[in-house]
Amino acid sequence: MKKATKKEIQVIKEAFVKNYSNAVTELRYTNDYELLIAIILSAQCTDKRVNIITPALFKKYPNVFELAQASLEDVKDLLKSCSFFNNKSKNIIKMANSVIENFEGNIPHVQKQLMSLAGVGNKTANVFMIESEGANLMAVDTHVFRVSHRLGLSDAKTVLQTEEHLVKKLKDDLHIFHQAMVLFGRYICKAIKPDCENCLFPHICKTTKSFKPA
Repeated sequence: MKKATKKEIQVIKEAFVKNYSNAVTELRYTNDYELLIAIILSAQCTDKRVNIITPALFKKYPNVFELAQASLEDVKDLLKSCSFFNNKSKNIIKMANSVIENFEGNIPHVQKQLMSLAGVGNKTANVFMIESEGANLMAVDTHVFRVSHRLGLSDAKTVLQTEEHLVKKLKDDLHIFHQAMVLFGRYICKAIKPDCENCLFPHICKTTKSFKPA
């Protein structure tokens, strides 16, 4: 598969900035606590489903102190329509306890500290930093992975390698490009039956093949 040229990369950057510079996550939240939980729950689950689940969870457990004391079975019941709800239920309770024990009840804004929390890996930490403060980071989900490969921005097999390629090629405004690729991939450059008529890059797209990380 052909790689995007420097000229094509510039076209991609300009189009994404023009069309998505004000884009934000579709996850609904009101504070750092809600944001982090919503991101954790969104792994291999749709934002739409997460937004259905979280209101009841946040109403019953409005902060880390309440959640840390929660019954695991009760949290499982609230999350039962979410993918991998068993593990996610355990993780968010552990996360709440760790935030209390290690960060005085405040969600940290340092990548390594975030990744010390249960259920928080590299992607989740990056998404949190992007959403909470517009950090110049790239987070690669299935949409970002697919779009970056179709546009020739990466040919990597893994999420982390793809992230490295995107950071190297896009450099600045990475928070915009993350959101742009998520929304572009979700609604236009879809895995099945991409909406090529409304594509921003018909002259750049290398393939309509769907890509999944190894």
